[in-house]
Amino acid sequence: MILELDCGNSFIKWRVLDADVRRVVGEGVVDSDLALLESLKALKGLALKFCRLVSVRTAEETNALISLLTEAFGVSVVCAAPSREMSGVRNGYEEFERLGLDRWLAMLGGFHLASGACLVLDFGTAVTADFIARDGEHLGGFICPGIPLMRNQLRTHTRRIRYGDLAAERALESLIPGRTTVEAVERGCSLMLRGFVLTQLELARTYWGDDFAVFLTGGDAGLVSEIVPEARVVPDLVFVGLAMACPLS
Repeated sequence: MILELDCGNSFIKWRVLDADVRRVVGEGVVDSDLALLESLKALKGLALKFCRLVSVRTAEETNALISLLTEAFGVSVVCAAPSREMSGVRNGYEEFERLGLDRWLAMLGGFHLASGACLVLDFGTAVTADFIARDGEHLGGFICPGIPLMRNQLRTHTRRIRYGDLAAERALESLIPGRTTVEAVERGCSLMLRGFVLTQLELARTYWGDDFAVFLTGGDAGLVSEIVPEARVVPDLVFVGLAMACPLS
């Protein structure tokens, strides 16, 4: 079995593949290394042989997780690394190693699935947009705060904004002007996110007309999927790229 990990700033996304890499036997999202171990140990018949991971955490944090996994499961761990070029995609950053690895892998996955020009939009703690031309050239991208960051900044700097996650979820059942603080904040953040997406689509059309694919990934992709009906929602797009960057055969 193969364990795949996407270690972000706030959460660890994981999944376990069976021996022939055709079936997902377990998956989830956790907020700590220990929670990951607990989730894995709860899987019946778990027999890990390999682990491949991508991490945007510090080297110390990543190494600590690798040590935990090695000790707990005796598993061999391979980490994705920065690259100037891979699988036909050329990193567009002036300093290629400065591009976030999760973005890089999502681009590899998107270009592989599209077999041509594509716009990759990832909705996590931060929201990223990346443009890959049909010849594999990464034209660059954008980063902006995601819904969690926008919400938390308002909560932190505005004392009277206090509400829970359930209230936030209910507030997004509509996008009409809010009549409570939670409605005003949540709907305002959602509309900002939608505006960002529409701007990226306009820019992509100036490059390629209508001849490009759009990929939506990340936990909040569902908040914008209805305004991009032509997009492909691929929750595990980073894992598609991870398998390309860290083949185990």
